Amino acid sequence: MRVIALKTLRDFWSKHPQAEIPLRAWYAQVSRVDWRTPSDIKGAYRSASFIGKNRVVFNIKGNDYRLIGAVHYGRGLMFVRFIGTHGEYDRINAAEV
Repeated sequence: MRVIALKTLRDFWSKHPQAEIPLRAWYAQVSRVDWRTPSDIKGAYRSASFIGKNRVVFNIKGNDYRLIGAVHYGRGLMFVRFIGTHGEYDRINAAEV
C-alpha cells in the first residue's frame, strides 16, 4: 500500500517521541503489503477494527495510540486520517474523520 501522509505521522511522533518506533514499524509494514480486502488487513492486524467508509482503526504501541486509515483497495492507497492518543480518539467521531 502507498501510505499517504507520512508527514502526519512524523508530526505526531515529534510531539510523542515514544510513538516513533511503533509508527515507523507500522508504516514499514503497511508500505510493503498489497491489501485487497478487509480480511487481508485482519490477517496482519487482528486487533484492527473496521468502522465503515473503508476506514480501519489500528492500535499502535499496545493501544496507547490509535490510527485511522482510509483504505482504497483498488488503488493500493492508505490515507492516514487520524493519529492520536486513546483519549483523543475517544473524543472524535471516528467514522467521520
